[in-house]
Amino acid sequence: MDGSKRNDPLKDATTMVLDDDRTLVIERTFRAVPRLVFEAWTNAEIVKKWWAPKSRGVSVAECSADVTVGGKYRYVLQLPDASLIAFSGVYKEVEPHTRLVYTQVFEQIPGAEVLVTIAFHDRGDKTHLVSTEVYPSAEARAAAIAAGMESGMRETMNQLDDLVAALA
Repeated sequence: MDGSKRNDPLKDATTMVLDDDRTLVIERTFRAVPRLVFEAWTNAEIVKKWWAPKSRGVSVAECSADVTVGGKYRYVLQLPDASLIAFSGVYKEVEPHTRLVYTQVFEQIPGAEVLVTIAFHDRGDKTHLVSTEVYPSAEARAAAIAAGMESGMRETMNQLDDLVAALA
């Protein structure tokens, strides 16, 4: 990581806690107001800019999102070897700038649907985001972590923070 970019105490401030045998809680404070963070989290054109860990040569090949209750989203990542992996789901609750609840399926492992709840907490000129992911089993959560999701998630959260800070 290039430490010369900035000396911000929020850099790498993403925490991940294994809450129980199926739950994962991710927290991060972003340098932008909830409106901007929510927009970056839900607008497909903006998601394309941050959702793939760039240092690994991963890019977003396809990104669509109908951010309405019952609406669907699908993010397709292209790996350095040109293979594709996809994540998709359905929005269950949408409260702009405040809360999202949606399902997430890693399409290469059908049936392992995760329920994700995102809370966007207003902290003045910042947003404290809390993501609670409930996996269908302890094994499904362990498989996600073993696949490297933690380091990729941390990198994408840094990318999102850089993006929303530039927009703020």
